[in-house]
Amino acid sequence: MTLVDSFGRSHDNLRISVTDRCNIRCFYCMPEAGVKFQPRDQILSFEEIERFVRIAVTLGVRKLRITGGEPLVRKDIAELVRKLAAIEGVEDLALTTNGVLLGAMAQELYDAGLRRLNVHLDTLDRERFKQITRRDDLEKVLESIEIARRIGFGPIKINAVAVKNLLEPDIVPLARYGRERDIEVRYIEFMPLDSQGLWDRDRVLVQDQMIAMLEGGIGPLEEIPDRDPRAPATEYKFTDGIGRVGFIASVSRPFCLNCNRIRLTSDGKLRYCLFAIEETDIRALLRGACGEAADEEIREAIRGSVQSKWIGHEINSTRFVPPPRPMYSIGG
Repeated sequence: MTLVDSFGRSHDNLRISVTDRCNIRCFYCMPEAGVKFQPRDQILSFEEIERFVRIAVTLGVRKLRITGGEPLVRKDIAELVRKLAAIEGVEDLALTTNGVLLGAMAQELYDAGLRRLNVHLDTLDRERFKQITRRDDLEKVLESIEIARRIGFGPIKINAVAVKNLLEPDIVPLARYGRERDIEVRYIEFMPLDSQGLWDRDRVLVQDQMIAMLEGGIGPLEEIPDRDPRAPATEYKFTDGIGRVGFIASVSRPFCLNCNRIRLTSDGKLRYCLFAIEETDIRALLRGACGEAADEEIREAIRGSVQSKWIGHEINSTRFVPPPRPMYSIGG
């Protein structure tokens, strides 16, 4: 059984936000102060998340990614990893983190069954890191990556948000850092998901510009053939055989027609798109009656959400409307 929308797109990838809280304050995501988080009793429990995933798996979901906010600030997160990794039918489990707490938790997460990591890291420059995150935690992040490598996590990928007139000095150094460690760096075009209205099309460092920087600073790139057409990143390898990079070009090259993802927010709302305006309230169903009849109601809600999925976000159109939630509240 598969989740197919009205445009023929099959959905097997679920992103699960476990918290809207974060221990850093990236300017393009969260205000420095005055952030209003969801009350704790509104956040899904691990048992509720596990139940939802078990139901989603019966509909063809095979890939899971745990996100936040920052998922590692959620108490006992390794226990959720253990629960999800044990579900029959789950073929891929990953986690996205800013890396600040990863070093201390990496072994526990690995022992719970986690193998794939995406670490958010925009820069290797301490001052620019402080400017972006409003925290002085670069050394913790770099140490965490090395600890995760030693433990055996893989693949490890780095996510960098490409903001124009800010990240240009970091494009090449990040790629070199990745080449030295067999880590793929993924450059993400700056998207209109901040809570402060800072986004502007002119602040987007686009894929073609970054490729030119990388080829000028390191060497030629060639697109990797036969990649998964539903993957959000376009991947390239350096022709000298050392390292690869990826680009999530949501603004300059939207990939909506190949999208296979649905999202569950930390407060239990199902979204068919990162930029969706509407949501389906799953929490109310999860906290209602149990049993197969109730599970079927949740299945129908998932099917209904996927069926109502739009063709795309229309960022480059005058019809585009930013989602009412910021990124940290939706889930990365």
